[in-house]
Amino acid sequence: MNKILVTGAAGQIGSELTPALREKYGHDAVVASDIQQPEGLEDPFVELDVTDRDAIEAVVEEHEIDAIFHLAAILSAKGEENPGLAWDVNVNGLYNVFEVGREYDIEKIITPSSIAVYGSTTPDNPGEETVLIPTTMYGISKVLTELLAKYYYENYDLDVRGVRLPGILSYKTLPGGGTTDYAVEVFYEAIEEGHYEYFVRPDTMLPMMYMPDAVNSLMQLAEADDEDLNYRCAYNVSALTFTAEELTEAIQEHLPDFEATYAPDDRQAIADSWPDRVDDTAAREDWDWEPEYKLDKMVEDMLTNLERKLSN
Repeated sequence: MNKILVTGAAGQIGSELTPALREKYGHDAVVASDIQQPEGLEDPFVELDVTDRDAIEAVVEEHEIDAIFHLAAILSAKGEENPGLAWDVNVNGLYNVFEVGREYDIEKIITPSSIAVYGSTTPDNPGEETVLIPTTMYGISKVLTELLAKYYYENYDLDVRGVRLPGILSYKTLPGGGTTDYAVEVFYEAIEEGHYEYFVRPDTMLPMMYMPDAVNSLMQLAEADDEDLNYRCAYNVSALTFTAEELTEAIQEHLPDFEATYAPDDRQAIADSWPDRVDDTAAREDWDWEPEYKLDKMVEDMLTNLERKLSN
């Protein structure tokens, strides 16, 4: 990968993946893109709407792009508020990226899937090949992501790879409209207000991952040998699994006065449709996946860095 384009670079994952890629491959080797350039996201940057195929082609030609990390997407909760927009960005945008990748012989396209591909009929602790009947437009779009990745690889030899990301926690960026946002919001409210009201039940358990592990999973998969990969865009990656109540208790170990209440809303139904853990044996065996952060280490790091950030 000599020249990399990152779509959705201003989002929760993109804003941290972009500098990590620049550190590894060289600052000018990574072109960040999004609808608009946010403060703090350095050049090279281009404004790019992934629903505009001609615009994607222009960027690929001008910057001689040979790899794409495609992150632009509308997440689960936001997608339910505007399913038409979710379809346009997540499906039409993906198709545009794949078609440009095929036409311009892009070396690799890395685009994440999500645990949102699962549904209430998915068995416990699912592997890669399982029942996928999602209940959200975001989940539907990610099933299409996985199927299209396999299709373009088998029919056009386009090297598309991705992982099924769980809920992502980060102190650097705010949540982006996902069902697992409570797991980040709670840290802000614990520090600033001493209280947080969850929008899920205390026993809600979902797979989660700290941002450094999420970034590492995408970069590690991108570097894996193609012949070692048994799945294209559907690798489960597991790191953390905890209930909302267990997260509260872990925070209280550091902030004893912190209190939490629970008022489930319509996002509870989405959370209930996802499994509480996934089987990532394939990723561990095929490309040596191994997360660094468990619950206690993640909570301590989140609080330390977020307190520093909020005090500035």
